Amino acid sequence: MKSLSLIIFSLVCFSLRSQNYDIEVSIKNIKNINGYIQIGLYNDPNEFPKVDKEFKRYYFKVSSTNMTYTIKDLSKGKYAIATYHDENSDKKCNRNMIGYPTEDFGFSNNIKVFLTAPSFDQALIELNDNKKLEIYLD
Repeated sequence: MKSLSLIIFSLVCFSLRSQNYDIEVSIKNIKNINGYIQIGLYNDPNEFPKVDKEFKRYYFKVSSTNMTYTIKDLSKGKYAIATYHDENSDKKCNRNMIGYPTEDFGFSNNIKVFLTAPSFDQALIELNDNKKLEIYLD
C-alpha cells in the first residue's frame, strides 16, 4: 500500500511539474548578419515594453537573416515579447532624438508601431501549451 501511494504521489508531482511550456520565437527579416538579437519577455502589463523591466531577457549573436530561439520552461500565463536587433552590439536599443528606435525591432503578434509602443494586450501571448511565433523586424 505504501509503494502504491508513493507511485501515485510521484506521478502527481511529475504531472504538476510538466505543466510548463515553451515558446519558439522565430525572428524574421534580419537585415544584417552582425550584432545581436535581444528578446524581452514580459509578464506584467505595467512594465511592457520598458527597458530593464523584462520578466526574462535573452541575447544571442546574429548568424542568419532568420533566427529561432526557444524560451523554455514557462508557466501557464499571459506574456508579451519585445525584440530588437542590436546591430552595434552595445546592448541598447538605440533611438533618435524623438525617441524612435534606430535599430530594427518587433513585437509578439507583429503589432506595428505608429506613434507609441503597443499595449501588453495587443502583444498578448496566452500560454497554455507550447507556442511557435514569428516576429518580423522593421
